[in-house]
Amino acid sequence: MQRTLIRRAQYGLQSDGARGLQPWRKRVTDYQSFKSQYGPDYKIGYHMAGVDRSSIVWYGYLAAGMGGAAGIFALFFFDGVPRVQQDILQKVPFIGDFYKHEVPPEDNPF
Repeated sequence: MQRTLIRRAQYGLQSDGARGLQPWRKRVTDYQSFKSQYGPDYKIGYHMAGVDRSSIVWYGYLAAGMGGAAGIFALFFFDGVPRVQQDILQKVPFIGDFYKHEVPPEDNPF
């Protein structure tokens, strides 16, 4: 006997039907999952592509932290550029005076 026929016959565990094969049973379209009246009252939360609200909030906080760190790094990396000093860093309340460079009158050649 061939292997496929042995598998299909299932050794008499099920009724053999026509030539040892079971016809496919049609799927029930109006099937709803069983919910016991004694079990907990549960609801399926809203999600999109497997990501629910709590993970969106978590990823939002993570992205905000990374963006803030990247912004602070960019400010300190470009603090030697005069345009960044004048437009951004001089307007920060506590550290703005550090970036204001006034030439004393005795050092001014003009």
